[in-house]
Amino acid sequence: MEAASISPIDWKIQQGMLRPMLPSHLPCIPGTDVAGEIVEVGSGVKNLKAGDKVVAMLNFYTGGALAEFIAAKASLTVARPAEVSAAEVAGLPAAGLTVHQALTVSAGIKLDGSGKPANILITGASTGSGHFAVQLAKLGNTHVTAICAPQQVQFVKSLGADEVVDCTTPEGAALKSPSGKKYDVVIHSAEPIPWETFQPNLASNGKIFDVNPTIAAIKSYALKKLIFSKKQLIPVILSSKAENLDFLVKLVKEGKLKTAIDSKYSLIKAEDAWAKNIDEKTAGKIIVEP
Repeated sequence: MEAASISPIDWKIQQGMLRPMLPSHLPCIPGTDVAGEIVEVGSGVKNLKAGDKVVAMLNFYTGGALAEFIAAKASLTVARPAEVSAAEVAGLPAAGLTVHQALTVSAGIKLDGSGKPANILITGASTGSGHFAVQLAKLGNTHVTAICAPQQVQFVKSLGADEVVDCTTPEGAALKSPSGKKYDVVIHSAEPIPWETFQPNLASNGKIFDVNPTIAAIKSYALKKLIFSKKQLIPVILSSKAENLDFLVKLVKEGKLKTAIDSKYSLIKAEDAWAKNIDEKTAGKIIVEP
């Protein structure tokens, strides 16, 4: 392991939000996002070899990123270009793949800019998933309104958002676009927000894609489907694919996507990194290194 990052799913598992499914056993080593150098490969691995620099996403059921040595599946491990540091890609897997899926598969945004115009709202725009969502959305034919904490406004503007709203203002609390736009797509990366707050700001077919879904979000989704509502809140359940991770790594290499690093901690101080991820508002990702 050369670098790992902590994601909200990690501490939610710790707090028991996904029991009895996760963790699958105790004790367990947490963490899903890791970058490093291959020490050994299994007999069936053909496309990777010892000495390769890679980034991998580990299984939520097994974890293991916060350790000196990790066993990763070859099917979710991709090469890391020499130009890209371990810390830059360690933050990509869980957050980057989730918002990539939300934008491209769920919302149908074409990241080459060839799609039809769309107005997008991104909540929690300075978070790990939120800051990737802003950057990826701007690769499409989109107008991005981003909402974040007041101390992160300049940071989010630097990511390319067209409009940035302080979440502590009346406009921010109401999720309103300064230009009065209605949202075709919402990438919801913040804490739970009532449906009644979203609803007036959505276009007639507006969809909310919740990248940190709760039980309440799943219930709301079921209800809107039941009454055939065109406006919907849709939980995003990550389906990890190596080709998508490779795509994101290439964007980093090309300078089209960057991992904002909020802070770095040594592995022996991983408990401090964990606490900050839970209790403090971060700008980007928290990285743990040996």
